[in-house]
Amino acid sequence: MDSFISQIPRELISFVVVTLFSLVIGLSQRRIHPVSDDTRLFGTDRTFTFIGILGFILYLISPGNLLLFGFGGLILTVFLVVNYYFKISRFSDFGLTTIIVAMITYCLAPLVFTQPPWLYILVVVVVLVFTEMKETFSNLSTRFEKEEFITLAKFLIIAGVILPIVPDESFIPGISLTPYKVWLAVVVISSISYLSYLLKKFVFHTSGVVISGILGGLYSSTAATFILARKSKEFPELKNQYASGILFATAMMYLRILILVGIFNTELFSKTYWAFILLFMISAATGAFILLFHRKKGQIAEISEQKDKNPLEFKVAIIFTILYIGFTFITHFTINRFGHAGLNILSCVVGITDIDPFLLNLFQGKFNISMELLVSATFQAIVSNNVLKMIYGISLSGKAVRKPLWIGFLVIIIFNIILLFLV
Repeated sequence: MDSFISQIPRELISFVVVTLFSLVIGLSQRRIHPVSDDTRLFGTDRTFTFIGILGFILYLISPGNLLLFGFGGLILTVFLVVNYYFKISRFSDFGLTTIIVAMITYCLAPLVFTQPPWLYILVVVVVLVFTEMKETFSNLSTRFEKEEFITLAKFLIIAGVILPIVPDESFIPGISLTPYKVWLAVVVISSISYLSYLLKKFVFHTSGVVISGILGGLYSSTAATFILARKSKEFPELKNQYASGILFATAMMYLRILILVGIFNTELFSKTYWAFILLFMISAATGAFILLFHRKKGQIAEISEQKDKNPLEFKVAIIFTILYIGFTFITHFTINRFGHAGLNILSCVVGITDIDPFLLNLFQGKFNISMELLVSATFQAIVSNNVLKMIYGISLSGKAVRKPLWIGFLVIIIFNIILLFLV
């Protein structure tokens, strides 16, 4: 079979590929325009097929200097300009999509002859997908505000501009603290927060309680617990949904920390990944059980659309940086002054704050501690943070939510403690 395929001339295979891809592109243009609207098109499926074949012929005749291919492209451009002028003058249609797609179709032949198959197939796939997603992009654009582009620019600046130029040299003797490590931690946390923000704003902008808990937990499980617990007072009949949303937020915390471990400490990741995955599954299963237990039909609450908090605000980055540097000094002082016992106590105390800066300090290997102590401090900090969230949830939520909430947290904390001794 292989020998038979090898005997087929390459030009024949390339011709078939160009013709079929040109036809498919033409069919996609026909599909997105009604039959009665054909007068606005530069051509139909046959026209796009002939454009591809024309590019193939002119390129094959003179592949060295591309003179004929360039001349054919110039003639095609003239016809496209005439067609565009006709659309503007008669229909006031300023769209350029069909014209640009026609020019891409003309360029398929050089791609097929000179580039690997994955590249020209990718080009065709992108053209087809973007052609079919016109309505989707139109709906998405209505949700974009001018602040969204500023937010994206901030993310590109902190990740693509500042991070590469920050020096990776320690500026304090005896402490492994460099500007690069500090900013890398900011970039990673901001990336996870930005992903949660985009999902909440553009995918699940009107979401149920559980989805809000999941996305909130990806950003901050403590903040999600605080918000959902307070809001549960408004819907006491939906106690299971609010309790499960808070527990799902905790499940996402384990997933978020697993990602951070995988990025900053591969040795710790290889030792603890199974425990984080198991705790994630236990937390999610506990939340799902509470959600389905005594659930009544029709009781589905939605979190109405509201102004989403920008996770890339300058003050947020400053606060995280201060916490990160602060925990570096505190942890360094604690280990040097009180040894391993001091770190164990500190890891239990930090649960009342944002544990991410503390954990990132441990994950980056700044301190001369054993892997066993690193594992112990990590899980102790998580347990103390879960205890804090349980206290927040019970004290801030409605009376109906408290029982399923403390039962769910108790299950998670018990398993967390058990795994602390098993890892």
